[in-house]
Amino acid sequence: MPITLGELVHALPMGGRIYGDPDVLITAPITEDSRDAQVGGLFVARRGLANDGHEYLAAAVARGVAALVTERELPDANTPYLRVDDAAQALGFLAAAYYGYPSRALTVIGVTGTDGKTTTSTLIHAILKASPNVKAGLISTIAADFGDGETADTGLHVTSPGAPQLQAILAQMRDRGLTHVVLEATSHGLAQGRLNGVDLDIAVMTNVTHEHLDYHGTWEAYRDAKARLFRMLMASERTHGQSKVAVINHDDPSADYFYAIPAEEKIRYGLTAGADARAEQIVYLPNETRFTVSRQPIRLQLPGAFNVQNALAAIAATRAGLRMGFDSIQAGIASVESVSGRMQPIDEGQAFIALVDFAHTPNALQRALEAARTMVAEGGRLICVFGCAGLRDREKRRMMPQTAVQLADLSIFTAEDPRTESLEAILQTMSEAAVAVGGQEGQNFMRVADRGQALYVACQQAKAGDVVIACGKGHEQSMAFGTVEYAWDDREALRAALQGMPLTTLPTAQRWQS
Repeated sequence: MPITLGELVHALPMGGRIYGDPDVLITAPITEDSRDAQVGGLFVARRGLANDGHEYLAAAVARGVAALVTERELPDANTPYLRVDDAAQALGFLAAAYYGYPSRALTVIGVTGTDGKTTTSTLIHAILKASPNVKAGLISTIAADFGDGETADTGLHVTSPGAPQLQAILAQMRDRGLTHVVLEATSHGLAQGRLNGVDLDIAVMTNVTHEHLDYHGTWEAYRDAKARLFRMLMASERTHGQSKVAVINHDDPSADYFYAIPAEEKIRYGLTAGADARAEQIVYLPNETRFTVSRQPIRLQLPGAFNVQNALAAIAATRAGLRMGFDSIQAGIASVESVSGRMQPIDEGQAFIALVDFAHTPNALQRALEAARTMVAEGGRLICVFGCAGLRDREKRRMMPQTAVQLADLSIFTAEDPRTESLEAILQTMSEAAVAVGGQEGQNFMRVADRGQALYVACQQAKAGDVVIACGKGHEQSMAFGTVEYAWDDREALRAALQGMPLTTLPTAQRWQS
């Protein structure tokens, strides 16, 4: 919607200074990518980890933008511009104003945490869809669901949509008449201000464990990034009478830290005494889990104790936070048969169970292996395939292999986005860590650099009663070698391996074949 540069600056809590005509009209979308700049649009030059948007100001001007946002003075500029101290933090507020603050027309439930965000978001969305007079959307790291069967990708290998994309999706949802939206919030997205300008009603925390210290620096900084979602509650506009509600994992060590952040209502969920929403009478069956909450029966088709906690988070958010009835909660949770890339079964008629899971943190790997162990038949084996990413938290390269050799019968260490690091060096570090806790290479762990071949080896090793689980990639559709993203989907690769044909699309496969 058209808006002047002067009107946009009023949307910034941090303020800014306009150079040139404040009445210049912004008639096309705001962007941080000069390649997407349009005539009449606004280009925001923000500094990223690899690139500085200020290097592309001329390109954006050449594409006809009406104005610029920069962190520097531009003495020779002929285009009006707004100078701010931090363009990345300003971007979300500007995009929200351009689209007319779409989140204010919706009840927004934000979900953050190290593990379980996507599953919890999916369960909340399912409950909302089962509720009368509710039309709900979902924005996750997998896709945006517009509530009417239409979906859109949110990225092949990113954490969450950029601020302009997020606000555009919210505007589409508002314009389609949606009433609620569930929004998955990553630590990167929160720290980089991608959710700035979103008015939040309910904040949900799944857990906070070891992850992303390569980016955040310290565990405290990582936890603080997650906490930004909860601090957004009381800073958000109230437009439809919904209380500002914090939903917190009572069993997580960081529960008290999150509980101390102001909110109008605070709800704790968990498996231990003291939780407001607590699972009781839990029964784990081969194809489902049953438990009760407030004496109401719940049927969950997703395996593992960690998914009971994810379901509890969804129940707390919708029952206590939104006052939903248990009929909708029971129907919604029971309707979720699987979540893309999360303990997802792959069936090619094999005699054993094959799963793909996104577990890429020490805690998530432990929980996935514990859940998979319950599926192993008597006398069977648990076989795990995973890697550790390059240019990411190096401590995981010690923690994850040690977890794997202690919980799985056979662990196969392989490629997982080595990026510009040496894959061989990563695998060596993982192997040394496994040996340090009693692992024996060739017996309970091995190295297979090519991921397609690693999955093939796992399937060739497996027999009836076994479980093969591929961890770390989940729903992702690419893998980074050097600076190139190669097409890769663990689900397709595992299917190929089950058919006896290892997928050979990665550079490591070429070396293996030669």
